[in-house]
Amino acid sequence: MQEQMKATPVATPFDYELYEGDPEHLRTVAAAPLQPSPYIDAASLKFKYRIGRGPLGDVWSATHHQSADDYDEYHEVAVKMLHPVKEDFLMTFLNKFENFWTGLRSHQQLQGVCWLHGISVISEKICIIFKTYKGSVGDLMARVKGGKLQLPDVLRYGIQLIKGIQELHSLGLLVLNLKPTNFLFNEHGQVVIGDFGLPYLLLGIPSADPALAFRLGTPNYMAPEQWQPEVRGPITYETDSWGFGCSIVEMLTGIQPWFGRSIKEIHESVVMKGEKPQIPGGLPQTVHNILYSCFEYDFRDRPLMTDILQVFERSLNSVSDDGEWIGLESTLIADKSLCSTFNSWSLSKDHLQVGDSVRSRKLVNSCNPPKLAVTEGTVVGLEKDTDQDGCVLVRIATSQNPLRLNVTTLERVTNGFAAGDWVRLIREHNKHSSVGILHSIERDGSVAVAFLGLETMWRGHCSDIEIAEPFCVGYFVKLKANVTIPRFQWPHKRRGSWASGRISQILPNGCLVVSFPAMFTIGGESICFLADPAEVYRVSLDTCTGMVEKYQHIEDLHWSVRPLAIALCVFTAGKLSISIGRNLGAKFVGKGSRNQKSDGHGGGSSPRRRPSVANILFKEGPPSAAR
Repeated sequence: MQEQMKATPVATPFDYELYEGDPEHLRTVAAAPLQPSPYIDAASLKFKYRIGRGPLGDVWSATHHQSADDYDEYHEVAVKMLHPVKEDFLMTFLNKFENFWTGLRSHQQLQGVCWLHGISVISEKICIIFKTYKGSVGDLMARVKGGKLQLPDVLRYGIQLIKGIQELHSLGLLVLNLKPTNFLFNEHGQVVIGDFGLPYLLLGIPSADPALAFRLGTPNYMAPEQWQPEVRGPITYETDSWGFGCSIVEMLTGIQPWFGRSIKEIHESVVMKGEKPQIPGGLPQTVHNILYSCFEYDFRDRPLMTDILQVFERSLNSVSDDGEWIGLESTLIADKSLCSTFNSWSLSKDHLQVGDSVRSRKLVNSCNPPKLAVTEGTVVGLEKDTDQDGCVLVRIATSQNPLRLNVTTLERVTNGFAAGDWVRLIREHNKHSSVGILHSIERDGSVAVAFLGLETMWRGHCSDIEIAEPFCVGYFVKLKANVTIPRFQWPHKRRGSWASGRISQILPNGCLVVSFPAMFTIGGESICFLADPAEVYRVSLDTCTGMVEKYQHIEDLHWSVRPLAIALCVFTAGKLSISIGRNLGAKFVGKGSRNQKSDGHGGGSSPRRRPSVANILFKEGPPSAAR
């Protein structure tokens, strides 16, 4: 591979035109710039010293020598040398990089992203060569008192960063490694992104050394779905919103999110407990709200970069003339009640248009059947503001006049599908689940679906999917009988049958987090397992056919049901034994009394009988002598 890259000529870019016709009447038939090769000969690089080290590899300072017949140039560059990847996946990464390079050149180099020179392979290690910059926002924070920046500067840098992130998003790339040390200052004093999405390009490419397995970013800035995108994902544009929010909080406070915690502790806090970085007090309410929303566990409730840009631009205009912002070091706000009136950003990601079919929005994770005020309608009018507080006019079959409804109460329906529906692939796939959640559907029928087992969104057409039975939090589920080896570990009941559990959480890709109330735990902590929605079915008292199955389902409601049932049986058996004993005793006493009465008062013709044993035992006082 390295020899092939050496043999690739580095062509000097120039514009050319093709002509045809006679020399006096030439006409242009083609005009295009020559696309330069992304590959750089390793021999033209001279390494100096290492600048830094990160989770993906090391960064070196180097000199890049370019020469031709009419010029000889030396460029000071930075080389990001990645950890070795498996040889079978090296070409996969290079192909991804070539596609990115082609898109990059079509945009005439990105303005908000670091200048990229090219790529090389040295000692089987991928090396990314880019322009050297004087410093970073992280360096600036290290020089100022307290390590924190003023709010006007943070907003201004944030606006510049968002524009760079949007440029990468327009190429279909996610950054996934946003942090102050990756925010570089160019020669004009503006901030550019120093990482153009290497974690995204490395997605699905394993490391040659298992001990150096790639992480999709830096742990302190990683969103919950970044840790296990194929299980808790997928990763999307909103994933970068989390990293951006972490970076802004660090710039405001001077403290790295989750500072001092180990990787394991960060994973426990972010992924398992759903905790959020602490936001400093004293911020404008709109800035606080947007930052708080960046840390929603479900990425569907996070704002997009466009939303953050609007808030930052409005806030910068309002605070630029107010002078210096003083942060309250002792005041840390982590109370969701402050944002209780702040609508979910998921409601504003699809703007309605005239002619759209709509219905009332269904409640998320509700077990109750929806009561739809509008089962089917058509948008016939828009107000000037159709964002979160706007209204539209909807015509329905049961009313002559259009209804004026808030857009947050409606959802667009296209070809029978709406965002949030549970769907199933018509043609099942072995590598990932066949049941997932529809995240978006375009008006032309293009869909984006999140499936368990995929690190990114599955994209296709609505003709490839069908509506599936939905799952809700609170449902009891059980593995299907034909599932012998489930995707995730699943507990057994006695006699080897699968246990049933209650859905406690539903991840954005449809992965079910299931708890088992019937399993006794010390300390009251519930034991949770993950489940593939395609491998389970709903269980309830109505679906149980016999009394035994109904009792087994009742047992699954809580671990104490069975001990209570045993105690009740023992108590019932004891009471029954006492009752039977008393009845037998009363019977013997009654029989003895009748015998005694017959002996004392019988007629002359009746033979005299001896006292019975029962009469002797149950008669009070000593037995009297027979006369």
